[in-house]
Amino acid sequence: MELSIIIVSWNTCDILCDCLKSVFQQTKEIDFEVIVVDNASTDGSAEMVKKDFPQVTLIENSENRGFAAGNNQGMAIAEGRYVLLLNSDTIVLGSAIAKTVSFVDAHLDAGVVGCRVLNPDRTLQPTCFMLPSILNMLLSTTYLYKLFPKNKFFGRERMTWWNRDNVREVDVVDGCFMLVRREAIDEVGVMDEQFFVYGEETDWCCRFKRAGWKVLFTPGAEIIHLHAASSKQVRPAMTLQLRGSILLFLKKHRGHVVHALACLLVALFFVFRVPYWLGLAILQKQRRKVHVQTARTYAIGALQALGGGSGLCIRR
Repeated sequence: MELSIIIVSWNTCDILCDCLKSVFQQTKEIDFEVIVVDNASTDGSAEMVKKDFPQVTLIENSENRGFAAGNNQGMAIAEGRYVLLLNSDTIVLGSAIAKTVSFVDAHLDAGVVGCRVLNPDRTLQPTCFMLPSILNMLLSTTYLYKLFPKNKFFGRERMTWWNRDNVREVDVVDGCFMLVRREAIDEVGVMDEQFFVYGEETDWCCRFKRAGWKVLFTPGAEIIHLHAASSKQVRPAMTLQLRGSILLFLKKHRGHVVHALACLLVALFFVFRVPYWLGLAILQKQRRKVHVQTARTYAIGALQALGGGSGLCIRR
């Protein structure tokens, strides 16, 4: 088996169907299998897969085990010499999967490869980013990268100055499309299940790089990514989860001093946003409830960050 495609899904029935259709329609040149891991969906996702895609191997979880754990379940039964982690909210374009496999075949030192990702309107979605650091967190908090996207300093974390138009070695590729060499997985290990969602690909890429494998981006293949189809269903929790995952990464890889400083930065990030959302709640009566909830989320996040950040992350 050349490739195992693993798709973890939670309540994304319709877009999962579109994703699977695109995989089978656009991937003709290679021998592959598809494994769908359903994280206790309640929208008929598992039933749809069994009915419309009987050739797919389906794992049905009785609880939402998260993105990392779900992918690990798929990798445990995968038979391919490469593994592709593919989000359920993606559409594969123009033989993107086969093209990426060919790219990895030609780059024997590549442990992980990502491709060009587009928004539904075909504009560029800037995937690939640098590993978390205090400097990157500080720049992200100021939002200066949005004001000066072409500036290599202000835009360093998300690499906003780069048009994703050339092959490049990067720190992290986005988990929506992540082709990984089985040999590298056997050496480094599977995803860290401490990361329920967000941060798992960052931790994984960091571990691959430390083991001597390259993390590469190729513009030669493209997909469409709808972005956050599952996480937007629980947006307040995901707001906290994103920052909590960064803190977890820094605690694991950068030590206690850096982690403590990062907790302070995250607390400040949340605190400074509370007055803004409360102000909107006063000015916009029709959306008052939503804005108050957002302010409450940030206030909770600030307290949890000051407590070390562990409360920000979802635990299985």
